[in-house]
Amino acid sequence: MNAATDARDVRSDLKLAVNAADAKGATGPVALEVTEQFGLADVFLIVSGSVERNVQAISDGIEDALNGAGVRTVRREGRESGRWILLDFGDLIVHVFHQEERDFYQLERLWQDCPTIDLAEFSAPVEQEPAGD
Repeated sequence: MNAATDARDVRSDLKLAVNAADAKGATGPVALEVTEQFGLADVFLIVSGSVERNVQAISDGIEDALNGAGVRTVRREGRESGRWILLDFGDLIVHVFHQEERDFYQLERLWQDCPTIDLAEFSAPVEQEPAGD
């Protein structure tokens, strides 16, 4: 684990980020375990937005959720353009893409040797309605 989050659990930060992104309409979330290949972070979270304002709203929602939980933003880049916003939280780096940029840069392909993290465990459970008799 990196010094930026030392005692914090990157998986709990990831869960906050995934849920905040989902609440703002993010699509295609992918989390990659990059510890072995990158060394400066443990996890990349990649999500997409449909238009620039949506990308900015997703980015703001993630940053607000993590900052509210005491996770400091180390660096933020690209907010003005709303095409590719990078949020660095130390062990967790979030890439919020406009879908066109995500298709062009294909980070998942560039980091294909990194294991993916199953995000299903971070989703809120869906309540089942009781079956009728």
